[in-house]
Amino acid sequence: MDGDWQSTACILCECNCGIVVQLDGRSLAKIRGDKEHPASQGYTCNKALRLDHYQNNGNRLTSPMRRRPDGGYEEIDWETAISEIAAGFKRIADTHGGDKIFYYGGGGQGNHLGGAYSGAFLKVLGSHYRSNALAQEKTGEAWVDAHLYGGHTRGEFEHAEVAVFVGKNPWMSQSFPRARTVLNDIAKDPGRSMIVIDPVITDTAKMADFHLRVRPGTDAWCLAALAAVLVQEDLCNEAFLAEHVTGVEPVRDALRDVPVGEYAQRCGVDEELIRTAARRIAAAESAAVFEDLGVQQAPNSTLCSYLNKLLWILTGNFAKRGGQHLHSSFGPLFRHVTTVGRTPVTGAPVVGGLIPSNAVPEEILTDHPDRFRAMIVESSNPAHSLADSAACRAAFESLELMVVIDVAMTETARLATYVLPAASQYEKPESTFFNLEFPHNTFHLRHPLLEPLEGTLPEPEIWARLTRALGVIDDAELRPLREAAEQGLAAYAQAFLTAVGTNPMFTKALPFVLYETLGPTLPDGLAGAAALWGLAQKAAMTYPEAVRRAGYNDGNALFEAILASRSGLTFTVHEYEDDWQLVTHADHKIALYMQEMLDDIGGLSDAPAGLTTPEFPIVLSAGERRAYTANDIFRDPSWRKRDADGALRVSVEDAEALGLSDGGRARITTAAGSAEASVEISETMLPGHASLPNGFGLDYVDTDGHAKVPGVAPNSLTSTQWRDAYAGTPWHKHVPARIEPVAVVVSTA
Repeated sequence: MDGDWQSTACILCECNCGIVVQLDGRSLAKIRGDKEHPASQGYTCNKALRLDHYQNNGNRLTSPMRRRPDGGYEEIDWETAISEIAAGFKRIADTHGGDKIFYYGGGGQGNHLGGAYSGAFLKVLGSHYRSNALAQEKTGEAWVDAHLYGGHTRGEFEHAEVAVFVGKNPWMSQSFPRARTVLNDIAKDPGRSMIVIDPVITDTAKMADFHLRVRPGTDAWCLAALAAVLVQEDLCNEAFLAEHVTGVEPVRDALRDVPVGEYAQRCGVDEELIRTAARRIAAAESAAVFEDLGVQQAPNSTLCSYLNKLLWILTGNFAKRGGQHLHSSFGPLFRHVTTVGRTPVTGAPVVGGLIPSNAVPEEILTDHPDRFRAMIVESSNPAHSLADSAACRAAFESLELMVVIDVAMTETARLATYVLPAASQYEKPESTFFNLEFPHNTFHLRHPLLEPLEGTLPEPEIWARLTRALGVIDDAELRPLREAAEQGLAAYAQAFLTAVGTNPMFTKALPFVLYETLGPTLPDGLAGAAALWGLAQKAAMTYPEAVRRAGYNDGNALFEAILASRSGLTFTVHEYEDDWQLVTHADHKIALYMQEMLDDIGGLSDAPAGLTTPEFPIVLSAGERRAYTANDIFRDPSWRKRDADGALRVSVEDAEALGLSDGGRARITTAAGSAEASVEISETMLPGHASLPNGFGLDYVDTDGHAKVPGVAPNSLTSTQWRDAYAGTPWHKHVPARIEPVAVVVSTA
């Protein structure tokens, strides 16, 4: 075993907690939290300790693969793969237009650098339609954010007097630094409170002072009632609203008309509990709110995003310690704009530049002249992760050209024309752009722990080879920049500005230019980090004072520190009053008025609270996060110590009514499909509500060479038609279903 502990990060959720690793050959033999990491400070959950199951799984690809006419695959060399793929995409761009090439991905939870380089290849071809996992979750919230203040907010839970979690179980899903430590601190402090809105008695709900246990799909009624209490009982922070918020009166008028008692009955929560929780928020010195998939993948999701933000805006919990904050960004994940584009075939909403995932099959399976004809998938598995897996498979198989870049032969890769094997996240420089904290925001460039597995390449090199094959930039054009890079960053910066100003193609292919010229001069195999130089310059120009407070005089100083800081660094330090400058409206005020949302608030009284029918009477939440579930990069299930088959959780009442037994089998049927699962009877579930975990239904080959598929693939049961009206986000957490016991056949032979 190698004696040195090496710094890197976990890649299983957006926190990307710092870890240190001891290697045994190519195995991640020992893992523990990195105390030097500025955000996680040594914290990690149990899942990070199992990361060798990702690094050394039996599904790793080690050669480019090309589909044969018979549907099988053959290994080809990299030169052949690159030349054929580049020629194929150029042919489609020349014949049909580059906008017929669709890109899905940009990296997993910690695999974002490759996505930074994809843009050069795509822009040169004229491709601009894209999507990723964020379009399954966050686009409705992003659209609301754009209207209200122009950016993403994050609660400062470490210091909040009241923490509100809406459809969120941070004990299990983490999502902010040191989540379990922070939750324990809140729970133990008699001066602080936790409010949870969730139909399930989650681990977080068990710790809460107020558990508003809504019926599935009725969060909007609960949130509207909470906001209405603030208005109707005169609990708003009037001084804050008068000074910092516009459009208040129409919102106040809408909330005055909300029948709190009726809405309490609709959502199944005691009216006095709702009123007490609202009063607690209003009385607190600080309050912070976190919404997540429980509402973002359910009916009224965009309305819920608007309503839960009213809780902290009406009470003045912004730009103060323990409140809600805008934050700096190192590599922005969204374009926060109020305008909504439309997809070329179905006219589905394009929010923040992302096509809703539910629309993807419909944008392909048509004879429309503007349909997508080719697709690139990078570090994603949409054939498994998007709604209605069968429709996705049919769509992907119909494409003229599909290329998948991944570490494994995923469900999506098996539908591709070509599959390109990527180096793992621990075999290359890598980072995440989930840099979401305030007042201290962090960035971590992870150095490679290992050389790439033979036959694989890091994504920056894959994209560079593809861009070279297009022949749009002559090598001689890059020579002056290469020479300047050898002289240092100051000389390079000057030469770079000159080159970009005089060569339009350089502007299109910026990441490629950086990789080809600055990349070779970077130490320790960090060529893939070249794109971060441009982002460091942008951060220093966008947040000059905050970057200087963090200790860096300019973008070059920040970039050099990023290269040298093995455990990550703080790149911005804000002061609370900076929040107002981060509001993008010209007057730097929160713009509360959104007519669409006020119309929806007014319509709640007559709106159905659910989608269930006599045929499908139970609400299925597909994709619940549990202690031993993770994203698709954990294909080998041997890391799980319990719940190995991904049990269907049902209530005690439903089990009795349906004749289900704990540990028995059940068939789940929806309008989209049917599957069989083991049963877990749980008091955490309400009658009429069941759940299946995420991360199951992935095939793998066991040590005996047998192919197995444990558990249910959740999206075999979901539908592309169940989606939010504003953002197109799917309703994975609210799928009408029928559940029936499966009789066990006992052989008498």
